[in-house]
Amino acid sequence: MVLTDDELKYIKEVLGREPNELELGMMDVMFSEHCSYKSSRPILKNFPTDGPDVILGPGDDAGIVNLTEEYALAIGMESHNHPSAVEPYGGAGTGIGGIVRDIISMGAKPVVLLDALRFGHMSDQRSKYIFDYVVKGISDYGNRIGVPTVGGEIEFDDNFQYNPMVNVVCAGLVKKDEIVYGSAPIVGDVYLLMGGTTGRDGIHGVTFASEELTSNSEIEDRPAVQVADPFTKKRVMEATYELLETLDIHGVKDLGGGGLTCCLSEMADKGGNGSLIDLNKIPLREENMTPYEIMLSESQERMVFAISPEDVEKASQICEKHDLSHAVIGEIIDKREFIIKDGDKEICHAPNILFTDAPIIEREAKEPEKIIKEVTIPETNPEEALLTLLASENITSKKWVYSQYDHEVQLRTVVKPGDDAAVIKVDNDTSFTIGTDCNSTHVLLDPYQGAAAAVLESINNAISMGARPIALVDCLNFGNPEKPEVFWQFKQAVTGMSDVANKFNTAFISGNVSFYNETEGVTVNPSPIVGTVGVLDNKHIKTMTLKEEKDAVILIGNTYPELDGSQYYKEIHDVVQGYPPEIRLEENYEVSMEIQKLINEYNDEITAVHDISKGGLITALALMTIKSDKSVTVNISDIPSNVELTQDEKLFSESNSRFIITVKQDKINTIEEVLKEDNIAFSVIGEVTSGNFIINNSSEEIVNIEVDKLVEANTTTIENQMA
Repeated sequence: MVLTDDELKYIKEVLGREPNELELGMMDVMFSEHCSYKSSRPILKNFPTDGPDVILGPGDDAGIVNLTEEYALAIGMESHNHPSAVEPYGGAGTGIGGIVRDIISMGAKPVVLLDALRFGHMSDQRSKYIFDYVVKGISDYGNRIGVPTVGGEIEFDDNFQYNPMVNVVCAGLVKKDEIVYGSAPIVGDVYLLMGGTTGRDGIHGVTFASEELTSNSEIEDRPAVQVADPFTKKRVMEATYELLETLDIHGVKDLGGGGLTCCLSEMADKGGNGSLIDLNKIPLREENMTPYEIMLSESQERMVFAISPEDVEKASQICEKHDLSHAVIGEIIDKREFIIKDGDKEICHAPNILFTDAPIIEREAKEPEKIIKEVTIPETNPEEALLTLLASENITSKKWVYSQYDHEVQLRTVVKPGDDAAVIKVDNDTSFTIGTDCNSTHVLLDPYQGAAAAVLESINNAISMGARPIALVDCLNFGNPEKPEVFWQFKQAVTGMSDVANKFNTAFISGNVSFYNETEGVTVNPSPIVGTVGVLDNKHIKTMTLKEEKDAVILIGNTYPELDGSQYYKEIHDVVQGYPPEIRLEENYEVSMEIQKLINEYNDEITAVHDISKGGLITALALMTIKSDKSVTVNISDIPSNVELTQDEKLFSESNSRFIITVKQDKINTIEEVLKEDNIAFSVIGEVTSGNFIINNSSEEIVNIEVDKLVEANTTTIENQMA
């Protein structure tokens, strides 16, 4: 049980009596961090949640943002970290199932899935097993329900060995006049439960997700992991669409964490009403289930609809047509109370507020001591360093992963996995971009700077594809918030994220907080994963692929001596300490907006765009080369900077808001004039070629590598490990 003594006292005071076993179990679920956000709610208020394109911000199953005159996009992001640590295949699969239901609940048809993943190094056999089966769980579920998995990102680090991160994003298209909400607004309506039957799987799933794992969790907590059923999900999806198209549905919500307890209490609360539930009407999968088990079960593929009693017969016919279990399990009442009956016996009678408004816990926040050791970084051969970086787990191609996903289904994927973001077609004129980002090492070294940079890079990736960023989603993965140092990390991260989002006038419209990602004292690197939605004209889609020989290569944005926390220090010198790249908000914003302007106004002149992140300039250039049948020859002697840089800093610094663009040879002067006029730091550093990958520093050639050698280094690491 996660209820504290103060919470038990509060419950007794509101009830005016001792809660019974069922009520206590239901409130235990709803007071968990996963459901109540009792630690994070005051901090999350810092996020901007409204903007010119926002239709619905946080608070429902998904946020909604405007795309075209006809269509909006519903998008949500969830974590399934603890379940995936215990049972990776089922944990990842049910994570996908839950986020897909969230999108369906808004009346939207899912069109994309993404996954942001964190694992221990593949040299550890357990980590490799979890990695393998998480990917299988995601691919099997997404492929079977016909929703393409189009992108995401993966990091490997020792401290994710016992606590993998499995964050999933789903987005769906919905006509603006067909949006529905997770509410029960009309007294006298009934609750129709439809989909899978209720069993004993997933009981206490949310309380399990609100506690630290232990070395025994893999055995002890396995019953708390839900069982995935993608084949039932497909029928649930089709039946839901038909119900929404045929009937006047007043509200709909999926059953995820907290099961019927969470779903029914939240629907009634948002409608300003209450619920009267008949426990005997709930279709069960197993015999002799107790009321406690029924109300706390998190069995998958279940949906609740608020409908008029007059529509029940037609709704039942639709459910029967799709061979789905269904029943009217209760009604909406005008008292803001949650009442459950077992036959004639009343077994729960409590105010809604006890389920939907757990008391806030004011956590202590304390900055941890920062320790920086004296280290000497020796000179490194740039060629050897580049090949090592390209082959490193955090930079290597993730094709082994995304080749298992069907990203072609639905025929909307315009730019496929492997670029800065995916591009999904809406109609003949409009597409949207979607991607996820976070450098967990940078957040570890400085939560403010690292989390702010996660938002910035995610926005920049949308801009790199030619899009205008319109909305953000997040999944905030941290350790135990009861530890002051962890809660300080969380507060700092949210502040940094808010500052960047406010600057770009881009709102957070949906998200999730995942605390207690610890196992016996090992805390994960704080990982606030950020996803950005951008909208773009189909004529303005850009990619990082090099297009034509002789195209000029231009570096835009200042480079600073920022190697702390870099992949170069981490992979080549085994050093992780210091201060990550700094956010220079005004400068970063101006550079990002300049790229957006150039693409909009000089679309035909700009042939490729790529933002610089892990591995620095040299790695970004190499990845553009690997994606193409072309290469580059560049000179780094005069890259834009307002400070003196070493060769290593020029090559490997991970300073924020820097872009590589390629420009048609006869249009270089035009682009240069615009950049000068707008006072943006830039340098023409080389050109696209068909030969080797060559980098010069002044008159010295420091890198000359055959493209095939780059490709081999970057595309075999995971394949060899998983063979």
